[in-house]
Amino acid sequence: MAEEVITPVYCTGVSAQVQKQRAKKLGLGRHENAIKYLGQDYDQLRAHCLQSGALFRDEAFPPVPQSLGFKDLGPNSSKTYGIKWKRPPELFSNPQFIVDGATRTDICQGALGDCWLLAAIASLTLNDTLLHRVVPHGQSFQDGYVGIFHFQLWQFGEWVDVVVDDLLPTKDGKLVFVHSAQGNEFWSALLEKAYAKVSGSYEALSGGSTSEGFEDFTGGVTEWYELRKAPSDLYSIILKALERGSLLGCSIDISSILDMEAVTFKKLVKGHAYSVTGAKQVNYQGQMVNLIRMRNPWGEVEWTGAWSDGSLEWNRVDPYVREQLRVKMEDGEFWMSFRDFMREFTRLEICNLTPDALKSQRFRNWNTTLYEGTWRRGSTAGGCRNYPATFWVNPQFKIRLEETDDPDNDDYRAQESGCSFLLALMQKHRRRERRLGRDMETIGFAVYEVPPELTGQPAVHLKRDFFLANASRACSKQFINLREVSTRFRLPPGEYVVVPSTFEPNKEGDFVLRFFSEKSAGTQELDDQIQANLPDEQVLSAEEIDENFKSLFRQLAGKDMEISVKELQTILNRIISKPLFLFTRV
Repeated sequence: MAEEVITPVYCTGVSAQVQKQRAKKLGLGRHENAIKYLGQDYDQLRAHCLQSGALFRDEAFPPVPQSLGFKDLGPNSSKTYGIKWKRPPELFSNPQFIVDGATRTDICQGALGDCWLLAAIASLTLNDTLLHRVVPHGQSFQDGYVGIFHFQLWQFGEWVDVVVDDLLPTKDGKLVFVHSAQGNEFWSALLEKAYAKVSGSYEALSGGSTSEGFEDFTGGVTEWYELRKAPSDLYSIILKALERGSLLGCSIDISSILDMEAVTFKKLVKGHAYSVTGAKQVNYQGQMVNLIRMRNPWGEVEWTGAWSDGSLEWNRVDPYVREQLRVKMEDGEFWMSFRDFMREFTRLEICNLTPDALKSQRFRNWNTTLYEGTWRRGSTAGGCRNYPATFWVNPQFKIRLEETDDPDNDDYRAQESGCSFLLALMQKHRRRERRLGRDMETIGFAVYEVPPELTGQPAVHLKRDFFLANASRACSKQFINLREVSTRFRLPPGEYVVVPSTFEPNKEGDFVLRFFSEKSAGTQELDDQIQANLPDEQVLSAEEIDENFKSLFRQLAGKDMEISVKELQTILNRIISKPLFLFTRV
């Protein structure tokens, strides 16, 4: 087949934004009606290639050095020397999309530091329903193959359908990045490519938190547990989370960059993301022992302590249970005792598909609201509470807590009367902007109670004096340079203001704020009412318009006599650069 180059069409401008807002109200962006990323329609592109007899080549993410990266994997770097983009049929005579169902061993890490993403993908394979939301059915290298595939990812509040071609980076005939232990299987490599596309490049995927991948595969929200300060019933929380299909990951903190990916005495890797793939209680010499199952995305390097693959503890477990649980192959997956897990690991991340109260035996459905906002230098980027002169200019959102939680004896906070809710602040598009020298900002938020005299009033942006005189009722656990900061709270019924911010003022970025409440609640964005008394616009006749201006307009506008935003910007810049008298009629 010939190569078919498809160029995407991009929609810009105010009208496109208005159209998008209307479409979202009609359900665009939900999983069943995902947004076509960069306007690329998988069905139309595939049909076009079938008709033309050409293989798809994606010019929105072409097989060129810039798609690999911008620094360590940038053009002419030593790490990209010898890389060739090849399609799976060029590597194997019988390539397969998925072999015998997607499993955890399909995800083995390559030369890219995206173990956080691969740990998330491995957890995804434990839930077929979730997996096939991300990896749509019906894709193959046999029936109607034209070199095009697609995946669905959650991006900042909306699902997007991402099209990719199957040209993959290879060196010496082998995949450079993620690959399957089953050599001729390619769904995981193509999913990684789709993720690289929305992030701007493969290199943009290097380094991150497993929770980021979790959320982009589910639209859920992640909670963190510091294992040194973990609740006493954490094992029970893990069991419930696994039963509900939640995705779990963990890692070991590093004390310095020299510790990154250092291997401990018992073969655990520091600064590396692991998946939690199971948990089980077993009878060991008459006592019940809590076990937890882990997977290293490297596909090798396994724990060698108690309950590891070849350890003696398995000899004292019921043979049937042993055969059911024991992992015999060197695939990076292993069991360890929960006690060792608590001692060896530092942090656990649980991504709830809906932010269920994991402390409760009952399944709770939460009410959810999502707001988009922006921090702009000199306008809405006020920094944290350490900067009282500017903190008040940050975007503000009001939440109204109306109903207290139901009594629940299983909840460790049951004695507290209040309304449970969760806030999650996520900064947008930071990976895509890495090539511009930008990375994650340090972000967080504070929650203030609305004073009685303002309760029930329409949206009013609270001013500096209010924040100088009032302490916050709650705040994020910390300001941190992660994509998302989330914290669970319980406060009395009432009205509250949430102020999301960067740590320092004048740090620019876009964000989404997600609000989850257990019971009925309300939210709204706060801002001053904007009013203006504008004079009647004077309409000039053609004769009154300066000839220099008309000439410039015709030059830029072309035959259609219409100008785009970019053309208008050029006109205004040229006007400003001229002496004023050239455009003033006497």
